[in-house]
Amino acid sequence: MEFKKAVVNARHHIVFILGLATALFISFTIETREAPQVLGNITFESSEPIPLKTSRILTQEEYQWANTAWQYFENNYQENTGLVNSVDGYESTTMWDTASYIMGLISAEKLNVITDDVFTIRMEKVLQTLARLPLVDNRLPNKAYNTVTLEMVDYSNKPTPNGIGWSAIDIGRILVPMNIIVWQYPQFNKQVNNVLNAWHVGDMIKEGYLYGSRLSTSSDGFELVQEGRIGYEEYAAKSMSLMGRDVFNAMKYIDYLEFKTISGVEVPTDLRDPAKYHAHNYVVSESYILDGLEFGADSVSKIFAHRVYQAQEARYNDTGIVTAVSEDNLDQAPYFVYNTVFSDGKEWNAITDTGEDASEFKSLSTKAAFGWYALYKTDYTEVLIQEAQTLFSEDKGWYSGRYELTGEINKAITANTNGIVLESLAYIENGSLLSVGIK
Repeated sequence: MEFKKAVVNARHHIVFILGLATALFISFTIETREAPQVLGNITFESSEPIPLKTSRILTQEEYQWANTAWQYFENNYQENTGLVNSVDGYESTTMWDTASYIMGLISAEKLNVITDDVFTIRMEKVLQTLARLPLVDNRLPNKAYNTVTLEMVDYSNKPTPNGIGWSAIDIGRILVPMNIIVWQYPQFNKQVNNVLNAWHVGDMIKEGYLYGSRLSTSSDGFELVQEGRIGYEEYAAKSMSLMGRDVFNAMKYIDYLEFKTISGVEVPTDLRDPAKYHAHNYVVSESYILDGLEFGADSVSKIFAHRVYQAQEARYNDTGIVTAVSEDNLDQAPYFVYNTVFSDGKEWNAITDTGEDASEFKSLSTKAAFGWYALYKTDYTEVLIQEAQTLFSEDKGWYSGRYELTGEINKAITANTNGIVLESLAYIENGSLLSVGIK
């Protein structure tokens, strides 16, 4: 099915498409807004107040924050390819980070941080490049690319002619701006079609679940692995549902949902054992924040997001530690850490992608602070933004955060942090980004 046709269908049936997966499994479990909600054998209150912010014009200070975030993309833009480095000065990117750039580009246009000419030139260039990327098995984008040469690379930016596999979650993320572009910027429809016609999106969906690929441990080729955990899995699947893809199982929470009491809050977690499934089950802010900023959240994720936020507020109230946790790049080895509400059986766990302890790198995440500030109007989100608003370089953009142990700034500067800062500010002014302009 051509992407354009799928989008037209989705546009006429947006309530049906976005709501179908949720409605099918919630209709028999959620009776009224006042009654307790039940997912499988798990019950939770559905009437808890969620202090959502209403749209408003940015203050002068907030507008300057947006300009600071855009400075990152000015500094790390590759003129020849139209891609942006995922980390300041590092000529590599992933589909997730490229999505952060495109979402940052869209947000900058909505906030009038950039001119229409800059927006048009940059959007055309990045879409043209995405359509001509070398692909894993000529099917789907590799997990990483050199932003200058467009070579498929590994995570150390070493060229790998056959690639290292694809990430279904990363690809699901980049399909979000693709949907936004077609609905809100139809002058780029042809370029988006060229991208999606080159990518075999259906190859990463099996029986309604998302599958990534990785180098096989038993052969010279690639093997498929189920990808995504609660929060990330549902978020990534939503953009694919807008393309008419069957991602029903990836969009529902029931199968592996378990609530854990963390700082007095019942937080949704994924009960899949990392030792068995060879994937960690991080509970972080980012997936829930992006779901809210971009899709406006659904009836379940809205509550789950608020629970994840509340646990962080409760930790602050209990300990005095300003808490906004997510995955982040670091300015020192091991260079990337998941700061979590819960992971691998432990609350407030900080681990590397291989599961090694990284407690010394627990941090306040700038992008998480901005995201919660955009979504909720509470005393604590004001605390968060007060803590985060100084974590920037005027010349380089927003830093990743601040280390809890030392109080020092984590001076890693990334496309993801700066893209989410821009998205957060665009949300404050426009509401959820995917629904802007949709009646």
